[in-house]
Amino acid sequence: MNTNHPNVALIHEFFRIYANNETERLSNVLAEDIKWHIPGKHPLAGTKVGIPAVVEYLGQLSKAAFQASPIVMGVSDQYVIDCHRNWSNLEGSTNLDNMSCLLWKIDNGKIVEVYNFPEDQHKVDAFFGEVYG
Repeated sequence: MNTNHPNVALIHEFFRIYANNETERLSNVLAEDIKWHIPGKHPLAGTKVGIPAVVEYLGQLSKAAFQASPIVMGVSDQYVIDCHRNWSNLEGSTNLDNMSCLLWKIDNGKIVEVYNFPEDQHKVDAFFGEVYG
C-alpha cells in the first residue's frame, strides 16, 4: 500500500479531526453533499447527507464513548478501504468491541461518500439500540 497516497492522507486527517473533536475542520476533508451510509436497525442507522448531518451523527457517537482506530488501508485514485477497530468505554453498560470496514469514495480531494460494513451487524444493532433506544 502506498502510505504517501493523498487519499490515505485524507482519511488519516479525517480520523485526526474526529479524534480531536475538531468538527469545524470537517469541511476541509468532507464534500458539502457527502453521503454517509450507516446500515442496521438502530436509532443511528440510515444515510446522513451533508456535513451538518455527518457532524450530528459523529456527535451522537460521543454518548456511547465510541472510538475508532485504523488497522489497515487499501487505496486507489478514487477509493480507500479502511478496516478499523471500534470500541466503547461506558461504565455500567455493555460495551462494543467490533471490527468495521469503511469504503471511502473520494473526488477532487474530498470525501464524497462513505459505506460502513460492520463485522457483526446484530451486535452493533443491539449496542446502539440499548444506548440510544
